[in-house]
Amino acid sequence: MFDFSTPWWELIVRALAIYFFLLLALRLMGKRQVGELAPFDFVVLLLLSDALQNSMVGEDKSLPGGMIVAGTMLLVDRGLTCLSFRFKKVDDFLEGVPQVLISDGKKCRKSIESERITDKELMAALREHDCEGISDVKLAILETNGDITVIPKKEK
Repeated sequence: MFDFSTPWWELIVRALAIYFFLLLALRLMGKRQVGELAPFDFVVLLLLSDALQNSMVGEDKSLPGGMIVAGTMLLVDRGLTCLSFRFKKVDDFLEGVPQVLISDGKKCRKSIESERITDKELMAALREHDCEGISDVKLAILETNGDITVIPKKEK
């Protein structure tokens, strides 16, 4: 239980490699919130954790080994949080930047396509903000947390 079968430093390197791999992969996947994941997206997340677990610990099944891996991931997460607070470019990379989806009643196709927002999702967000259609929208923005903010046109 307390004997390492993998050197402690290798556990740290493995944890760092997997952490940054997942961070990059999930960052490239888009801005959906976890609560808004489609069932198949959720299944992929569950399978990722199982698939990568052995990559982090190798043959080590010791208690300290697991604690080293978990501690490494928590420290890296804390460090990246501090870096993103201090440096805007780090924050923009980690969190992303808001994307304009609709401007003055016109779709911004490039943003919609790059963020893989379906017409169904976009229209649902508009209805949530009492807009009947795209022409009723002054501005719709996909926020970095996955929410869509909608600013309706003012009625005359």
